[in-house]
Amino acid sequence: MQHFKAATNIVSVGLRSRLRESLRWVCHASEHSHSTQLEAYATSMQLLDAYMSVTASVSSRQNAMKEFPSTLAVDAASCVLRSGDVRRAVELLEQGRTIIWTQMVRLRTPLDSLQSCGDHAVALTKKFRDLSSLLDKPPASHSEGTSRVVVEAEETRYRCLVRDWNGTVEEIRKIDGFSRFLLPPLFSYLQDAGRDGPIIVLIASELSCDAIIIPHEQPPTSVRLPTNLQKLAELVFAFREAVDKDAGPNGKQRALMEALRELWDAVVCPVVENLGGIARRGSRIWWCPTSVFHFLPLHAAGEYRKDGESLSRHYISSYTPSLTALIKARASHDKSPSVPFVAIGQNHPAGALFTLDAVEPELELPLSLLNIAQIDLSRHQFAFLSACETTVGDLSTPDEVIHLAAGLQFAGVKSVVGTLWKVNDNTVHLLVEAFYKKLCENGKMNPK
Repeated sequence: MQHFKAATNIVSVGLRSRLRESLRWVCHASEHSHSTQLEAYATSMQLLDAYMSVTASVSSRQNAMKEFPSTLAVDAASCVLRSGDVRRAVELLEQGRTIIWTQMVRLRTPLDSLQSCGDHAVALTKKFRDLSSLLDKPPASHSEGTSRVVVEAEETRYRCLVRDWNGTVEEIRKIDGFSRFLLPPLFSYLQDAGRDGPIIVLIASELSCDAIIIPHEQPPTSVRLPTNLQKLAELVFAFREAVDKDAGPNGKQRALMEALRELWDAVVCPVVENLGGIARRGSRIWWCPTSVFHFLPLHAAGEYRKDGESLSRHYISSYTPSLTALIKARASHDKSPSVPFVAIGQNHPAGALFTLDAVEPELELPLSLLNIAQIDLSRHQFAFLSACETTVGDLSTPDEVIHLAAGLQFAGVKSVVGTLWKVNDNTVHLLVEAFYKKLCENGKMNPK
């Protein structure tokens, strides 16, 4: 194992080769239950983050992520949970997931407090912002006939900017109070995500399936779930089939109800049984799913029989793509926002047979997820996404959480309402009407 470890430190071979050696180290250490297993995981996640940072475009990063194991972070967390270190498991999950979003947000880090630390700090602040601005710009697009020399020159320029940016970050960390600037967050910071209700992190790996309950002040606890990765994958498939089936003569969707019962028994009920002394009945809880859990409607789980149990009878459910995203979205709204209400729609949606007269065709080009992610939306209270599958990510990289709702939250929106499935217009009409009546009751918007 020492040879693998040494190979990950050979700088001259490049980040890609070092990353591949670290993943081989993980594989062999796991196979033999070697004492360096956790160190191998931590090294791999550190190198993966570094490799992604020198990959210029967001689309290139997403494609690059598909070359490496999508379960790296959850497997690392499962490994740590076996030793009983719940806090470290949470830290590794936060470090190894949502890497693409994290790197985009990194370039927009506010530095107000740094500027008050003297002239040197002011100079570093300016340098950091200038370099971040250059790195945050989309890379130049090259036509098919562009010479390799031009392309390589652009890649070299980008790597130089990354090197200068990393050097500036190291200089900032030398200033008192900034030693952990842009380093992976510690549990002591992440626990603040439970300020308005406990966070339930769900982990699905080949090793085990677990829930980690994170209260605001009490120690975190882990709960082993009576299921496995294969069963969860089958449950995801069962849900996808069930939602497309029409209701029976009695108006019930039997296949969907059976899937929701299984979800209750295998995942949600064991969590609820452990929340009794942490969250009062009727309060809000926050789900932070990983892996295949992203594609399961946890909030709707229940027995669906007369007087049967269901999650909605106990708690109000919300979701977050990561603990850091939730903390930062809340922090940006400590000041009262002064953003007017705005609705964005399509005057002729894809597949529609007619044009909506009440909607002006203001957007001449599609508004992409990348466009949204590059906007500062930190003064916005909430977004309601009245469209299908706005919280459905990429099956091949589920823990990157690449979907519209996550993009809005990482861009700074405090609360986002989205959908996991396709929904018909009549259902959406009823839901939207009820939502806005509740939001605007008494003639005033109530974001809570």
